[in-house]
Amino acid sequence: MSGTAGPAETLGAPRTPDSVIVVGSGPTGLLLAGDLAHAGVPVTALERRPHGISNLSRAFGVHARTLEQLDARGLADPLIATGGTLTELRLFRRLSLDLSTLPSRFPYLLITPQYEVERLLERRAREHGARFAYESEVVGLRQDSTGVDVDVRTADGTVVTHRAAYVVGADGHRSAVRAAIGLPFPGVSVIKSLFLADVRLAEKPETVLTVNGAGDAFAMIASFGDGWYRVMGWNRRHEVPDDAPLDLDEVRDVTRRALGSDYGMHDARWLSRFHSDERQVPRYRAGRVFLAGDAAHVHSPAGGQGMNTGLQDAANLGWKLAAAVHGWAPQGLLDTYQSERHPVGKAVLRSSGGLVRLARAQNPVLRAARALVSAFAGAARPARRKALAQISGIGYRYPAPRGAHPLTGRRAPDARLTTGRLYEALRTGRFLLITPEPHEPGPAPRADRVTVSHWEGARSTTLLVRPDGYVAWAADSAAPAMIEAALCDHTG
Repeated sequence: MSGTAGPAETLGAPRTPDSVIVVGSGPTGLLLAGDLAHAGVPVTALERRPHGISNLSRAFGVHARTLEQLDARGLADPLIATGGTLTELRLFRRLSLDLSTLPSRFPYLLITPQYEVERLLERRAREHGARFAYESEVVGLRQDSTGVDVDVRTADGTVVTHRAAYVVGADGHRSAVRAAIGLPFPGVSVIKSLFLADVRLAEKPETVLTVNGAGDAFAMIASFGDGWYRVMGWNRRHEVPDDAPLDLDEVRDVTRRALGSDYGMHDARWLSRFHSDERQVPRYRAGRVFLAGDAAHVHSPAGGQGMNTGLQDAANLGWKLAAAVHGWAPQGLLDTYQSERHPVGKAVLRSSGGLVRLARAQNPVLRAARALVSAFAGAARPARRKALAQISGIGYRYPAPRGAHPLTGRRAPDARLTTGRLYEALRTGRFLLITPEPHEPGPAPRADRVTVSHWEGARSTTLLVRPDGYVAWAADSAAPAMIEAALCDHTG
């Protein structure tokens, strides 16, 4: 957990039934807590660990779509200042993806440790009034038609029951919330033994991201941008438990065999083993309880999509829960969390798992497949675009009603408006109505739900953009009555 140093907070009095409890204060839980607090929803984040800043982090890459979501919260530029950027992803030596071609304000991969993301998200959540309770472990959960009771064991061993309108489990792959609601977590271990190391190098790698597999070894080296490098790797013939000792000599050996050099690595500040699973719950919602981030899906680290997918889960869910708590959520809105995010989680499992299997390829058929993928994706522009769109997150779209405008469900680009950039306008946390001509929403009291702006330049399309930056509705040459109908359908 990250944040400014200070004494651990206690849970205090039970919250009211119009509040939300978020279990887990990693990146997913922090973004969600901040969004709910910003929307005026009383929210408490429970964390079983003590409060403090860790300089150890598995995640280190922030993709374009996540940066766009952070931009909508005023956090992208401060986060970029903490790291370095990569404009090229090179896989299997022959496959290169040019991130500079992404149609985004952020055409790159930001390399910065997870704790920097957490620091900014926690600060924002606190500024908006979110409460935090550390050393608070969920040991039981029950729900009924009006709310959820959560049993929490505090630092002194006392168990206290608290009630909220909704609960979100963002408490990682060993989620206590998932266990409490009895949801299975089916899947397999993709890699039984990996290592992570943060080291310094005497020689700078030739490429910004160096990845390769050779024989029984695989390794990846990426720069943090401050002189430290993250090394990840595995040895097929040395699969050991997560708690087995790890030293720098082993990291050097695997790296040399996979990459041809260990680049003179020295001064390791962190060495760790873990295993990589592919798992996903069948349902992200059970009544008034939701799962997000690693509590809902885990996958291989290939492509660096784990933290990013969880943050986008939170961006999708936060405004919907706020609408439900405030009483204006359209019928079925909370169910769209499952229909929109579960397919994305499944796609990430498929793509990241595919990269790992190709990287580990030993038999001739898989090695030939890897060569074919590298050659095809390197030469075919549509294949490159699709790979870039998926890895960066900007290519995902959500289901749209039959007959809807083609833009419906798509990510809104950061267009110029008369009031500034589109993602700056989303910082209110409201829907954004963009019209060619001045338009005032009708008599319904929507000032707390809708911001109105206009295109800078000649455009005839009218867009209603959701708080998470996806198009809720669009029309060409829309009449005022059409706009009012759309506002009623989506914002009550």
